[in-house]
Amino acid sequence: MASAGPVCGPISSFSRVQILHLVQSRADRTIGELCEATGLHANTVREHLQRLIDGGYVIAQIERRATRGRPRTLYSAATGAPGASSPVAREKAKAAAVRGDIMRRIVPGAASDLGPAADNQLDALIEHLEESGFEPVIDGTRLTVELTPCPHAAARPEDRPVLCQVHLSLMQGVLAEAGGPLTASCVRGEQSECTVHLSDTRAQLVDAGGVTHGMA
Repeated sequence: MASAGPVCGPISSFSRVQILHLVQSRADRTIGELCEATGLHANTVREHLQRLIDGGYVIAQIERRATRGRPRTLYSAATGAPGASSPVAREKAKAAAVRGDIMRRIVPGAASDLGPAADNQLDALIEHLEESGFEPVIDGTRLTVELTPCPHAAARPEDRPVLCQVHLSLMQGVLAEAGGPLTASCVRGEQSECTVHLSDTRAQLVDAGGVTHGMA
């Protein structure tokens, strides 16, 4: 088995993972809240947040307040949902789709049976995972993404659940930003083994008569 590559991207430091976990669990976090929860200095928190904003994983907005005083900057996870979309993430998803479409025109049979929208989602997901130090192998039939060997296998066992949850949320955000029927449902693994399971929301749109909608 090949050795895991270096950890990079948004989850390259556990301090950044802690911050991501906090903004994913609740929106509109302040610097003070993040400092108190992580024990990090305010300048360190700001540095991590700026890296996450630059990567398209966190969005910042100025607090709206009716009282006097300097408005605070509030930080939330970029989930790809309306009102929680990062301009950086949007551009990354569009660029990944363009590159993927070019490849599919050049390479016969490169397109999956999932349709153009799902293919563009997979383009964005692959680029995100490669940016984060993974070597993803996607099975479009089983709707799985094999990430073995996991770069986080060497992490402390007590940190792995948070790492996995944060990265699952990041993948969900990437898929939502790209727009399409696929969602990341769960991450399953043990030690260095890791597999992401995807869900096709079209398969869930089945009425009582057994008719599936939205498959076109």
